[in-house]
Amino acid sequence: MIYGVVLAGGVGSRMGNVGKPKQYLLVGDKPILIHTLEKFYMQSEFEKVLVLCPAEWISHTKNLVKKYIKDEERVVVLQGGDTRNETIMNAIAYIDGEGKLDEDTIIVTHDSVRPFVTQRILQENIEYAKKYGACDTAVAATDTIVCSDDNLTISDIPERKKMYQGQTPQTFKALRLRELYEGLSPEEKEILTDAAKIYVMKGEKVHIVDGEVFNIKITYPYDLRVAESLIKEKVENETEE
Repeated sequence: MIYGVVLAGGVGSRMGNVGKPKQYLLVGDKPILIHTLEKFYMQSEFEKVLVLCPAEWISHTKNLVKKYIKDEERVVVLQGGDTRNETIMNAIAYIDGEGKLDEDTIIVTHDSVRPFVTQRILQENIEYAKKYGACDTAVAATDTIVCSDDNLTISDIPERKKMYQGQTPQTFKALRLRELYEGLSPEEKEILTDAAKIYVMKGEKVHIVDGEVFNIKITYPYDLRVAESLIKEKVENETEE
């Protein structure tokens, strides 16, 4: 079984005082979350698409799904956890509760605020996870990356050809991901930034799927303006066709 897992648990603090989590802000004529869900809904290999959000937004999210998604039975809204990885564990727990969790179960995890993911990226994530067990979407860095140990001065400038910018989806065999996560110490869990790091910390390989520069994460007000432009361009191209 293959499941889409859309992570909508963020509160969008870096977006400023907008009154709601950023995934519910409108881009074009629809919430960002719905643009993302539509991409996942189009992927026929997904048994279900799981959307995990804050408890207080579950009812609103279900209403949005009912309004915009044709086959709403294929989309399940669940409560997220306190951290990104706990949210992913909630998704795995749901699959386990449905009796569908085994060694071949795959989850394609994705930021709800990356609405420009392509079907090519989703499909390659599925194929790589089947073949390798774990993969992450990334693009080669075009800027020089600098490191700073004290956040004041440069401590290292690594070779750019080795540097990538991480995106999502991140895709895993779900049972193995849970086993690795449960084997972490509380201290290790505290320094996690995403699920792929769990594998890296445990010395297991994560294969790279080529991302796209336009697979942006909408984090700041500037990103909203970029997203509006991308949506407008897409609509105009579809109109011309």
